[in-house]
Amino acid sequence: MVTHFQVDAADVRICSEEFQGHPGGAGRIKLPFTLKAHSAKGLRHKYSKIFHGFAAIPITAPPPTMTFLPQALVFLVAACVAVPLSRKSGFGSVLGYLIAGVLIGPWGLRLITGVDALLSFSQIGVVLLMFIIGLELQPSRLWALRRTVFGIGALQVAVTTALLLLAARALGMAWVPALIAGFGLSLSSTAFVLQMLTEKKQLITHHGRAAFGTLLFQDIAAIPVLAMLKVFSGGAAGAPGTGLVPTLLVVAGVVALMFLGGRYVLRWAFGFIMRFGTPEIFTAMALLIVIGASLAAELVGLSMGLGAFVAGMLLADSKYRHEFEADIEPFKGLLLGLFFVAVGMSVNLGLLAAVPLQVLGVTVGFLAVKSLVLYGVARIYGLPKSAPRHFTAVLALGGEFAFVIFATAADYRVFSQQTADLLNLAVTLSMVATPFIVMFDERVLSARALRNAAPEFDTITDTGTQVVIAGFGRFGQIVGRVLRIQNIPFTALDADLEEVNAIRRFGNKVYFGDASRLDLLRAAHVADAKIFVLAIDDVEDSVRVATIVRDHFPGVQIYARARNRHHAHLLRELGAKLSVRETLHSSLELTQHVMEGLGLSAHETRKAIKRFLRYDDELLNRQYAVFHDEKQLLQTTRQVAQELEHLLSEDAREEGR
Repeated sequence: MVTHFQVDAADVRICSEEFQGHPGGAGRIKLPFTLKAHSAKGLRHKYSKIFHGFAAIPITAPPPTMTFLPQALVFLVAACVAVPLSRKSGFGSVLGYLIAGVLIGPWGLRLITGVDALLSFSQIGVVLLMFIIGLELQPSRLWALRRTVFGIGALQVAVTTALLLLAARALGMAWVPALIAGFGLSLSSTAFVLQMLTEKKQLITHHGRAAFGTLLFQDIAAIPVLAMLKVFSGGAAGAPGTGLVPTLLVVAGVVALMFLGGRYVLRWAFGFIMRFGTPEIFTAMALLIVIGASLAAELVGLSMGLGAFVAGMLLADSKYRHEFEADIEPFKGLLLGLFFVAVGMSVNLGLLAAVPLQVLGVTVGFLAVKSLVLYGVARIYGLPKSAPRHFTAVLALGGEFAFVIFATAADYRVFSQQTADLLNLAVTLSMVATPFIVMFDERVLSARALRNAAPEFDTITDTGTQVVIAGFGRFGQIVGRVLRIQNIPFTALDADLEEVNAIRRFGNKVYFGDASRLDLLRAAHVADAKIFVLAIDDVEDSVRVATIVRDHFPGVQIYARARNRHHAHLLRELGAKLSVRETLHSSLELTQHVMEGLGLSAHETRKAIKRFLRYDDELLNRQYAVFHDEKQLLQTTRQVAQELEHLLSEDAREEGR
């Protein structure tokens, strides 16, 4: 039986022409590397004539290959330890997965060594993520994103590629390899960025939408580049090239077939399965569509993720969309985590140790160039406030599609395998660095920007009104609209400049100002007002403003918005005349409609709601007496809740008689 032996030592010199083409290069070969032989003794005898100094090299057999279940156990243990620790430290789950991959991979504990196969399999996680995103993006919404996709995305890729091309040429690369390297490094990781934005709930922010559109263009742009690789090389290993135009025609044909199939055939098929199948068959059908569309896309040169995205988008208008999401979500989460673990395992620490300055130079260099381009493009397209900085922080990294491009370029002899390894390592290190870059942006740069912002608040021109409203968001605006209808003048203040500008576009009058500043409250003539409406949503800010009003304007009555019961207790303690919990009455109104929908009369439901409000108010009063004592508060809450439940049921029985 032939065994693969790991050879560990310093460089050895090649003595045979047979090995001149080895990836380590002619003349000298980098260790460690793997050779085949029946035994360690046979290995020495076979290769000592080929390499100088081979007889003195320590030779060790690699660890035995794990079967599936032990591998799965290793992955789960590593993820369950690293991910919670990473999230607790504020770095997010992605860095936890990457660290887990480094620890269990070939350059860590060497528990699992089959990185290439694992990377290929784990791409399914990226595919499922893109399918779910496609389900959320109807064609009409994609058309609405055209400015972002073909504006910001196209400009970023073009300028970044051009600058990195020039940098690579300056370092001695030929034009074609420099172009491919520049384009590959201009791409960002769709899986990494979207997972991070989703975790932080930033996908619907200005920079989140811009990032999504840019990533979508990058996936589309990769199609002709892969086709051009064949043209530049004339095909792999001497095979005839396919040609750019035929490849693009095939791509267009496959997309058209996916469109027709998704619009007509699949909807009928899913309807048939829903009528005559079982839930697990519906899940199997959903997975079949995702994987089938991905493989069809890969066959014609698209990325698998883009194929899944198109399939999801074509099913976005389907009435089964929510069932698709519910069935795919569990698979997506685990397999996407597996993908990040595989990326961590692929970090070639040996190459980093061999040429650290070269690796770090490429990594830092492309991150710097790409960051400058991203920030400049975001500013050109008018992303507001801090959005250009956030946009740059999340997209500066390299992407998983770069691995495909560089591997294909090496296979087609566009550039050497050593160059591909170096670029792949730079991309991987950029992924590892991204959580730290984002954290630096959020915790350092954002905090510094807030300190240096020193906003110029509006000059309040109102001479004095009966009502001053602090916080003119969705809650305060309703109060203001009703007062305006009744021709009751008021002065509205809000500290969110974006919110103020949005309100003004609709013709409403509101002042940009921080209600926690005493000078601003005096300028708003709070001392002359009868009522101060405290509609600020943040609990700490609300309590701070209530304290200032109580201390400096004791004659003004405070009517406040409370976020929860504890907030209501704090406001009452500060002298608020009335506090209204923001979700209480809307919840009770919905409850009334639910009861009427079940057949109860409007009279019965109104009485039930009034009873609940009366007893809930009693509970609130009794909680207020002890709300500073958590133990006593819990005991009182349990006791009163039991009493109120009994009283409510007694009242209902008496009315039934």
